[in-house]
Amino acid sequence: MNNALITFAKPDNEPVKSYKPGSPERIELQKELERQSNEIVEIPAIINGQEVRTGDMGEVVMPHDHKHVIARYHKVGEKEVRMAIDAAQAAKHDWENTPWDERAAIMARIAEMLATKYRARINAATMLGQSKNCFQAEIDSACETIDFFRYNNHYASKLYAEQPASANDQLNRTEYRPLEGFVFAITPFNFTSIASNLNMTPALMGNTTIWKPSTTALLSNYTDMRIFMEAGLPAGVVNFLPGKGSVISGVALKDKNFNAIHFTGSTATFKSLWKTTGQNLDMYKAYPRLVGETGGKDFIFVHNSADPQEVAVAIVRGAFEYQGQKCSAASRAYIPASMWNDVKNRVGDMMSTIKMGDVKDFTNYVNAVIDEASFDNCKGYIDRAKASKDAEIVFGGNCDKSVGTVILAKVPNYESMVEEIFGPIITIYVYDDNKFEEMLDVCDQSSPYALTGAFFGNCLKAQKIANDKLRHAAGNYYVNDKPTGAVVGMQPFGGARASGTNDKAGGLWNLIRWTSPRAIKNTFVPAAAYGYPFLAKD
Repeated sequence: MNNALITFAKPDNEPVKSYKPGSPERIELQKELERQSNEIVEIPAIINGQEVRTGDMGEVVMPHDHKHVIARYHKVGEKEVRMAIDAAQAAKHDWENTPWDERAAIMARIAEMLATKYRARINAATMLGQSKNCFQAEIDSACETIDFFRYNNHYASKLYAEQPASANDQLNRTEYRPLEGFVFAITPFNFTSIASNLNMTPALMGNTTIWKPSTTALLSNYTDMRIFMEAGLPAGVVNFLPGKGSVISGVALKDKNFNAIHFTGSTATFKSLWKTTGQNLDMYKAYPRLVGETGGKDFIFVHNSADPQEVAVAIVRGAFEYQGQKCSAASRAYIPASMWNDVKNRVGDMMSTIKMGDVKDFTNYVNAVIDEASFDNCKGYIDRAKASKDAEIVFGGNCDKSVGTVILAKVPNYESMVEEIFGPIITIYVYDDNKFEEMLDVCDQSSPYALTGAFFGNCLKAQKIANDKLRHAAGNYYVNDKPTGAVVGMQPFGGARASGTNDKAGGLWNLIRWTSPRAIKNTFVPAAAYGYPFLAKD
């Protein structure tokens, strides 16, 4: 009998390992990189805990060596999607009736497995499959994933403990039920941790999911799925479906038991899913929950009281880490004219020392963009900037070799100042120092997105003005820091406007979305007559 009241204390964030030369973690990771580089993994669908092979094959290649195949995967069709939905529905009863602390224990075990025996494996899979250097993989596929599991257990214990008041004649409680149908998790290529979290946060709260992983992140996502199963996640709770998004969503969004989307990806895709959900609303058993983190045009806004070296470091780190393929990556900057030459020289000096290349060479700071379509998209912006009278290339611009590109915009609404690029390109607009407040308005109003943003300046009055004017311009707002690097438990992540529903991954808000509360009142002595005292005659 388990009658304990379980509380998960607020955890410490998982320490980031250094991978300095000669360190045990570096040696272990290098060995694992070699091992995985010399094998081709066959990736099946996993439905109801069973491997399903369709024979309709696709390939996964290394982005930095796109002739090197690292995995072959089985694409699902409509039949397999229906099987997955059936499995998710069949698993619901037992999973939602499993005591929540037992569900949490599985999550805690996964975190510990990732922190210890599988740390090198998941980091190597992320490095090779998604072209992340060892540090970017470590903070993502290891540390952030571990933090999600541990913090979510803590937040769940706080949520379940939130109960209403009772009185002497009654007992009141809130039951935090999972959603009635299945959750459709659609995950991105750029963060292994997000792929895990989009499935396992709903699962912690008693839900079951069907998982459409990004094709360009299949190696790490499949590695995680196998770890989930080894940790004791029951069959059918998470169903792993490699394949074409339109095929999977075409079946999932027409099923009466579809009850939620948990999404990270493009704004256009999320809008399409939302529209389809609205069109199919009459066929659903319940109103679906739509939770999405989408695009961004993340900014660095500089006041002339800022330190130019700090600004330059924020530009280089914010724009070029992981090739600018973070939802939060700095993509535009506003710099006062009085500081521009100083900042430009410092950025140029840093960029001249940055190396680009294979992830297995730990001296490389920048690696490859995820695929050819991304490369072509980035090249298009660079080519148009070269030809435009409204912009010029300040640094970089050679797409096959350059570590990144800095574009100087001559008008504040130039295309690369307002459109999402998702690559190692930052566009800078130099403004008249006297137009500080006017340019804050431009920053706020010129882009449809509102994900992350940073303000640099040491003048407290300027900080307050910027904070007020940019209140709705970013869901994660940084003062004197780059706009990337949100940490679970410290900066819950998400934005509004065209950047999503702002349900804050890494915080309590996100867990609430995967519950459907039921208020229960237990009256001890029920009324025996219908009348009330006010009905009596004077």
